[in-house]
Amino acid sequence: MSYLVLAIFPLAMIFGAIWDLATMTIPNLLTAGLAAAFFLAAFLMGFGWQDIALHVAAGALLLLAGMAMFSFGWIGGGDAKFVAAIALWIGWSDLLAYLVVASVLGGVLTLFILWFRTMPLPSVLFQREWIARLHEPKAGIPYGVALGVAGLLMFQHSVWIGAAAQAA
Repeated sequence: MSYLVLAIFPLAMIFGAIWDLATMTIPNLLTAGLAAAFFLAAFLMGFGWQDIALHVAAGALLLLAGMAMFSFGWIGGGDAKFVAAIALWIGWSDLLAYLVVASVLGGVLTLFILWFRTMPLPSVLFQREWIARLHEPKAGIPYGVALGVAGLLMFQHSVWIGAAAQAA
């Protein structure tokens, strides 16, 4: 069961990143499901109430920060909810490192997409709606890609790996 729990978060990160890249949205069902799965996973892995409360506090803080950034138009609403659900899983211990990694990856992603938008796009690629959307100069940046990849990178250092090893 612990290995099944370990698969939830990485699969959600991969799905969220790919979905955001393809559609420039992150489904509410994904973020809500990821948040709900946290509580089931925490119970199955034997987390104490204090640990759960600290993870909830990290998620709530990032939800508030994300919604503030969304209100200023700096990020999309899906990104704000996705980062909050990720923070719920990451918790306080690795939250700062996660945010740094996500910021660096987001900067690299932004620079790459801005460069990509300066290049002429072959007509065969314009037939792919998601590529044409990414190439549009006024389109946003699918920041969920950076959030998801950073989540994958940080998960290997998370409390979940240790908890799964103890449960196995």
